[in-house]
Amino acid sequence: MSSAFESGLAQMPWVEGTTRVFGVIAHPVDHVRAPMVFNPLFASRKLPHIMVPIDAPPERLSMVVSGLRAMPNFGGLAVTIPHKLPLASMCDHLGTAAEVTGAVNAVRFDADGALYGDNFDGAGFVAGCSGNGFDLSGKRILLIGAGGAARAIAVALAQAGIAALDIANRHPAKAEALAAVIASKTGFAACRAVAPASCDGNGYDMIINSTSLGLKPDDDMPLVLDKVPLDTIIADIIMVPAETRWLAAAKARGHKVHYGRHMLDYQIELIGQFIGAL
Repeated sequence: MSSAFESGLAQMPWVEGTTRVFGVIAHPVDHVRAPMVFNPLFASRKLPHIMVPIDAPPERLSMVVSGLRAMPNFGGLAVTIPHKLPLASMCDHLGTAAEVTGAVNAVRFDADGALYGDNFDGAGFVAGCSGNGFDLSGKRILLIGAGGAARAIAVALAQAGIAALDIANRHPAKAEALAAVIASKTGFAACRAVAPASCDGNGYDMIINSTSLGLKPDDDMPLVLDKVPLDTIIADIIMVPAETRWLAAAKARGHKVHYGRHMLDYQIELIGQFIGAL
């Protein structure tokens, strides 16, 4: 055997009849990275699992999920584009974040035959804050945006013991609707919509950009920082570029910043635990 072939064998997960199978479902699957994260984790923890990519064209999604559901040795899925919304509608049970967002990024196949889905974007953001030394308990937070990611983050913040959550969005009705659903679904009453035009960022411990502003180098700032106290943490959920123009400006002013990649990094353990893989 060539040394290259032997090296490849050494890196392969050991698969046998007792191996439990997990998947990441998408279409197409050439962009998925979950197997490259989970399989080394399985190996390092000596777990008899393997994660594989599952290519499910949208028109065949129901058929594919039914097949997986019928497999006794299949544990669950990490879910990505374009299946986050349709898979939520197929689940028998949804966590609060999935209910509020209408989307899942993890689905567990239980022995009782039921599908359990949840969305860990918000939980990943909160865990990332904690893991990087930012204790959110008792803090006042401004969340910019009211889209899908914002909805998941709002749920997790409401469950994290913060003091207050303000939501600013260019469409005020969306911010008001999100504040109402957070109160309804979590019981967290200190959540309100604020008008972007009247919000200068003063009075907050952390400001989070959950919009797409920052993906392009010439994008407007999510919020002008001139009146934001220097002890306010500035956070973004954008992952590429890693340092948006807004975060760079915040660092230049002397703010501590929190990067978008942490939201993804800290989801891995949470998703793995949810689907029974870790």
